[in-house]
Amino acid sequence: MALPLTYNLRNVFVRWRATLATVLGVALVVAVYLLVQSLAVGLEKSSQNTGDPRNVMIVRKGSTAESSSQVSREALKMIQYLPQIARDELGRPLISGDVLVLINLPRLENNGEANVLMRGVSPMGLQLRPQVTLTNGHWFTPGQREVVVSRRLAARFAHFQIGDKFKTGGKELTVAGWFDGHSSAFDSEVWMDADEARSVFDRENYSSMLVRVTDAAAAEALAGRVETDRRLTLRAIPELKYYSAQTMTATPIKYLGKFLATAMSIGAVFAAMNTMYASVGSRTREIGTLRVLGYRRRTILIGILIEGSFLALLGGVLGCLIALPMHGYTTGTISFESFSETVFQFRITPRLGAEGLIFSLLVGLIGSLLPALRAARLPVIAALKSV
Repeated sequence: MALPLTYNLRNVFVRWRATLATVLGVALVVAVYLLVQSLAVGLEKSSQNTGDPRNVMIVRKGSTAESSSQVSREALKMIQYLPQIARDELGRPLISGDVLVLINLPRLENNGEANVLMRGVSPMGLQLRPQVTLTNGHWFTPGQREVVVSRRLAARFAHFQIGDKFKTGGKELTVAGWFDGHSSAFDSEVWMDADEARSVFDRENYSSMLVRVTDAAAAEALAGRVETDRRLTLRAIPELKYYSAQTMTATPIKYLGKFLATAMSIGAVFAAMNTMYASVGSRTREIGTLRVLGYRRRTILIGILIEGSFLALLGGVLGCLIALPMHGYTTGTISFESFSETVFQFRITPRLGAEGLIFSLLVGLIGSLLPALRAARLPVIAALKSV
């Protein structure tokens, strides 16, 4: 017959000191796992949340990112007249030549320096990126050496308040406003006029082109046209696909999370095992009595496994609650694609929470397996004679 679950649950709470130690151990393991993995999820979300399905990115063949690409001004003039390019209400082609430059700037409170991406965009480039909105100040005025800064970068770097000036490329630039990239890769950038950026940083060419196509068929036709034209040596990629591929930084963080979780889970398994061994040892006579009452070995085995799993699951729930306040917290790291500061948010998704609970359940099952086998194999007479 089945062992009542209330018996196992009662034992978890009666021996509360040992239970608390194991629950806290599992909770810390789950919390660390969730926090590290939420970093990787936040980085991936930042890249996947960038771009417009109507846009196509054009970069040099062989380049893996805009920072290593060059697009000539002649190529821009050729491509803007292709029939696949969409036009605005005034008949102007929706195309922007962008310049991407890496600059080094001081952090707030003298906390060292870091690289920041400076993007030069044309006025049409603002129209091609509707997810980027101005929150304070005004957009840069071409020719005035003005920039607009991501508000999230403004919270991390010095001289990024509206009206502040900073030097780069031997020139002094003025912060005209802040923008919000709405949790996209643009939150890690500073923007200014493209042609002015070429002048300030002495760049002859653009880094990339962003174009709006008329429809999906036009996107494929444009890609074929660009890649087969030997004069261009360029390739065209849907903007969403381009940014989704820029997730290299998240990979080592994922592996780090798995490594830390594996290392710490070994300790958690031993903690659970120690608790369950102590629990089994302290109620040897109870187990003998259960056997006399007709409960089978496998029933006792399953009961102890359920008890250990429940104990670890409590730790898993507590670990999720510990990690949850970090959801949405903004932080930054170095991007392996551009070697610049990348701003993103911790993202604790329902899937991550489910993984944490499953992980804690496995810790409980593994940790209680040997004590459960010992309890199931106790000789009835010896168990009843124990003191």
